[in-house]
Amino acid sequence: MTVELQNVWKKYGGQTSVKDVSLHLEPGKIYGLIGPNGSGKSTTLKMMTGLVYPNAGEITISGERVTRRICSKVAYLTELDMFYHAFTVEKMMAFYASQFSDFDVEKAHVLLKEMKLDPKKKIKKLSKGNRGRLKLVLALSRKTPVLLLDEPFSGLDPMVRESIVKSLISYIDFDEQTVVIATHEIDEIEPLLDEVIIIFEGEVVGQTHVENLREEEGISVLEWFKSIMAQKERKVEDV
Repeated sequence: MTVELQNVWKKYGGQTSVKDVSLHLEPGKIYGLIGPNGSGKSTTLKMMTGLVYPNAGEITISGERVTRRICSKVAYLTELDMFYHAFTVEKMMAFYASQFSDFDVEKAHVLLKEMKLDPKKKIKKLSKGNRGRLKLVLALSRKTPVLLLDEPFSGLDPMVRESIVKSLISYIDFDEQTVVIATHEIDEIEPLLDEVIIIFEGEVVGQTHVENLREEEGISVLEWFKSIMAQKERKVEDV
């Protein structure tokens, strides 16, 4: 499903978090939404889920205006821990199955094995890395046309990150799903991406195809990101 953001603004009190953002996100592609901490990445994803509403502009998914009801079409991995910590892993999966009719329990159990998670273990006893793995299991087990991942590598060690990247490659439907990964961990996600979008101080300051960077310019996403950020810093110094 196509995701459209048209002239979207979001303010919290007197502070502007997202400034006049317009994006067209197509099905069958993986987008990287990258930028420094506090740049507006998480707010942008939350608005796509209907958890937060824009102050101005419009967000649609296949022409349908995004509200809280859009959750039937969007799977969202939040940066925060949103668990019932007294639950076991399998009880948390059962809870998700009760809330989302598209939750694939069989797929979830396969992912649990791949992630080496004990279904009988209580969530409060899981390490931060294993809680991160569980969040990914829950998100990837939903059969939704839109998948939004907010900082899926936050606080995880390199081995865990590698397993998550492998799971993403294995379990994303590349033909049908629109996937957006918001992160400042650029190196880990570069092999996954079709397009990359830079957001800085609430504004989209760059968007390009990853293949073009490699083949035409001979640079990595990280190198491109650094060059855009350097340009922004020079403009600030010139003011």
